[in-house]
Amino acid sequence: MRSKDRISYFYDGDVGSVYFGPNHPMKPHRLCMTHHLVLSYELHKKMEIYRPHKAYPVELAQFHSADYVEFLHRIAPDTQHLFANELARYNLGEDCPVFENLFEFCQIYAGGTIDAARRLNNQLCDIAINWAGGLHHAKKCEASGFCYINDLVLGILELLKYHARVLYIDIDVHHGDGVEEAFYFTDRVMTVSFHKYGDLFFPGTGDVKDVGEREGKFYAINVPLKDGIDDTSFNRLFKTIISKVVETYLPGVIVLQCGADSLARDRLGCFNLSIDGHAECVRFVKKFNLPLLVTGGGGYTKENVARCWTVETGVLLDTELPNEIPDNEYIKYFAPEYSLKIPGGQIVPPDFYIPDFDEDEQNPDERMDQHTQDKHIQRDDEYYEGDNDNDHNMDAP
Repeated sequence: MRSKDRISYFYDGDVGSVYFGPNHPMKPHRLCMTHHLVLSYELHKKMEIYRPHKAYPVELAQFHSADYVEFLHRIAPDTQHLFANELARYNLGEDCPVFENLFEFCQIYAGGTIDAARRLNNQLCDIAINWAGGLHHAKKCEASGFCYINDLVLGILELLKYHARVLYIDIDVHHGDGVEEAFYFTDRVMTVSFHKYGDLFFPGTGDVKDVGEREGKFYAINVPLKDGIDDTSFNRLFKTIISKVVETYLPGVIVLQCGADSLARDRLGCFNLSIDGHAECVRFVKKFNLPLLVTGGGGYTKENVARCWTVETGVLLDTELPNEIPDNEYIKYFAPEYSLKIPGGQIVPPDFYIPDFDEDEQNPDERMDQHTQDKHIQRDDEYYEGDNDNDHNMDAP
């Protein structure tokens, strides 16, 4: 039994300053909010804080094809119109847009997960946290679901240098398809994903019947779930399955992807988990006392993402946090109640629900001219429900 967990925490402020574009649900700004909340609770005093190195192209090419990495390195918003064929080939576009400092963003979040794996390998810590990581949809040769580089695969490849067996657990509302696909034919990585499945929900994979192939047969586990699952049902399934997996598979290290879009009221999610219910998964995995790499992932109601990952940082530090949020740079986002915990329970919007315009979502560096503003005014008949509803059909981690 470890006497005191040594925890390494990776963060680079630049990762939260990139902007996917107007109306895009992915807001890296949530990472700044998380970090400032962690600081306001003084959790940084109980961990080793590191700025990750920017992963080199050759490191990214340990999994991704060299031509794809090179293209990500080269492409920029002002030149993308010259590369229509490549954009289509590498699946860059509406869901995975080209934006300023895209490659550096990938280098930072991937570097954090690689560094986390290396510190675990060298027994310099027991738990390593990279909330900027967890982008589990990226494939070998293409972007997918807001993910460009699959930091999780790169981190797992690093862990495999020192560990015979790695267990990967994913509690994002979306199936961890990129990680599963990368290790589908090997028994050295067991992937377990709990996710919404059916109703054309992105990415459409993760059927209970998908169990791996060849040497990897029965080393992929999928737990497909329906809308609205609550803490009690989710935790019962999670604990039953994960305890059996750990007992049978005997992993040397665990990677836990904590996508926060499985929380109630997420902009793209459809589950009913409270922050406590989500954090209970982290608490349970920690109890195995195995080396543990923890990442973020999806999460599109950013104040709840920040709350969730801060609570889970506290769980990993065995620290109970007061419910009243201390003053911090982003305190206004937590109005009106300024409390840390949110209960489960979805609020169903009325028909023709028009979201409030949030000035803080706008990038202050982007001044919209009148023509651009006019283009963003949607006609009444563009609000509808069903398969074409953007909030439900959008690809996402």
